[in-house]
Amino acid sequence: MALDSKIPNGPIADKWTNYKDHINLVNPANKRNLDIIVVGTGLAGGSAAATLAELGYNVKAFCFQDSPRRAHSIAAQGGINAAKNYKGDGDSVYRLFYDTVKGGDYRAREANVHRLAEVSANIIDQCVAQGVPLAREYGGLLDNRSFGGTLVSRTFYAQGQTGQQLLLGAYSAMNRQIGRGKIKMYNRHEMLELVVIDGKARGIIARNLITGEIERHSAHAVVIGSGGYGNVFFLSTNAMGSNATAAWKIHKKGAYFANPCYTQIHPTCIPVSGDHQSKLTLMSESLRNDGRIWVPAKLEDAQTIREGKKKATDIAEADRDYFLERRYPAFGNLVPRDVASRAAKERCDAGFGVNKTGEAVYLDFAAAIERYGKEAAHVKGLNENDKALVTKLGTDIVKSKYGNLFQMYLKIVDEDPYVTPMMIYPAVHYTMGGTWVDYNLMTTIPGCFSIGESNFSDHGANRLGASALMQGLADGYFVLPYTIGDYLAPDIKMGPISTDLPEFVEAEKSVKDLINNFINNNGTHSVDYFHKKLGKIMWNKVGMARNAKGLAEAMEEIAALREEFYKDVKVPGSANEFNQELEKAIRVADFLELGELFAKDALHRNESCGGHFREEYQTEEGEALRDDENFAYVAAWEYKGKPSDAVLHKEPLVYENIKLVQRSYK
Repeated sequence: MALDSKIPNGPIADKWTNYKDHINLVNPANKRNLDIIVVGTGLAGGSAAATLAELGYNVKAFCFQDSPRRAHSIAAQGGINAAKNYKGDGDSVYRLFYDTVKGGDYRAREANVHRLAEVSANIIDQCVAQGVPLAREYGGLLDNRSFGGTLVSRTFYAQGQTGQQLLLGAYSAMNRQIGRGKIKMYNRHEMLELVVIDGKARGIIARNLITGEIERHSAHAVVIGSGGYGNVFFLSTNAMGSNATAAWKIHKKGAYFANPCYTQIHPTCIPVSGDHQSKLTLMSESLRNDGRIWVPAKLEDAQTIREGKKKATDIAEADRDYFLERRYPAFGNLVPRDVASRAAKERCDAGFGVNKTGEAVYLDFAAAIERYGKEAAHVKGLNENDKALVTKLGTDIVKSKYGNLFQMYLKIVDEDPYVTPMMIYPAVHYTMGGTWVDYNLMTTIPGCFSIGESNFSDHGANRLGASALMQGLADGYFVLPYTIGDYLAPDIKMGPISTDLPEFVEAEKSVKDLINNFINNNGTHSVDYFHKKLGKIMWNKVGMARNAKGLAEAMEEIAALREEFYKDVKVPGSANEFNQELEKAIRVADFLELGELFAKDALHRNESCGGHFREEYQTEEGEALRDDENFAYVAAWEYKGKPSDAVLHKEPLVYENIKLVQRSYK
């Protein structure tokens, strides 16, 4: 199948407007006769379900949590980008578009990114109308802060819980439609198969996670908004339940999977403390607005800190290496995530790490507390040279900006970040790869759409901070409601789709067979045993730094592990009950396939770009070295029975509005 991205013709600034002016529409009376399934109810899925129901469609929404409020979108902390230019610092739609393409290391589709920048301002208006409590300045205007990879302040925020507040807004909109009967909500249900009839997505097979019952659900279109696949690494900042099953099931039914090797390593996470951990904790990128990242400049100081003989506060200012400010003076601590993560890893690999494992750097707020404190003292007419007063005033201001994050750090690490610097280290956070979609957000299966983090479309090889919330809500509120109508217009006279068709029977049987195989396997090792082994392979050989030898080994090791998994996994309990081990087994089975494709994609891409860093392809200064002549394309993989046999399809990336140059943040 040749990839057709369906990008409209015309100037990039006019594409989306002209597209909306000429698409097919479905009138309100006919919308009542059309059914849409939405899988996942985070920011993308929740906003899509609410908007589609508001338009008049009949929506079935599915989530594996006990409530849409539990979606992992609540874990987003720092903010959401929008080109409002409230600070008057030169921001614009084009600037947001440019920063996003550059931040993604020139591996994103131009037309999709420009559309995202265009609708970003509408998102803020929508959320304010919903009552989302975005932070405001003293005079009552919405406040902004800065995030990595930009020279302007365009990030709207709600202290350190922006994702939670935005999700509550979408959830409120969903609840209104649930109350009207336009959304039928299926909590504690997990999609386990896509049903394709005559080449079109027409339903899903889902498992009731409470009773174990296997259910058939039909619709005229299916929307996947199930998030990313970061948990293929086992340890990540994702919720433990986050999984790739819905996206992987549609991949095996014919949806191409694009750029799986583009995975984001977030630089500000609480470091790993031991093998007992099941997940990692994010410290928001917003902290880099005011926190300065450093390590001791002397190896002997780093050694004594690791041995517990010195503390961070014992290191004199002259003996500290603020390495991001040193290497990237223009952007300083606000370089993009991939750049900051590699720089932290380089310092730790060189022996300058500061925790017991040697894998941590400092994030220090002492300078910000002093700066804010002196300003507050000056405003109040108080003594700016009173150190205790300045510290108190400055601490209060920092607490107002990041208080919940500092509290979370204190509870986990048992150190007060107002007094001593935080320790941070990069960790898996977000996946830029995902199911391939065209301009309409439709996969290569007609009628199957993919939105938010589950698709590949907007971030290239690296996502800028505060852009995940922007994309999820843009897709759900402002893009999909137009594009799905264009697809559904010919189906207005089709009527309900029966779940007794042979395709539903066959799909249900395949799900039951898989479940029965796990229940009756009687192996000797738990699901977590295999998931942890997969995670170690992924982190050690497909993590922050990759090379051809390690990637080839990873493919072989994952394939062998997958074979062992099916032979020796032990799933206790039965199929017809609440069985979390069974849930995990199904998800890990998919990770064991996805992980191999991930390594295959990384091995084929002989360049470094964004979050994909091949050790063989770097500049003399250790920066990512792209190969635009040979790899300026989207790598979309077609399933052919097993990951090693996947077939590569290429969508060339054409840049008509931005000049391709090697990225620099100096």
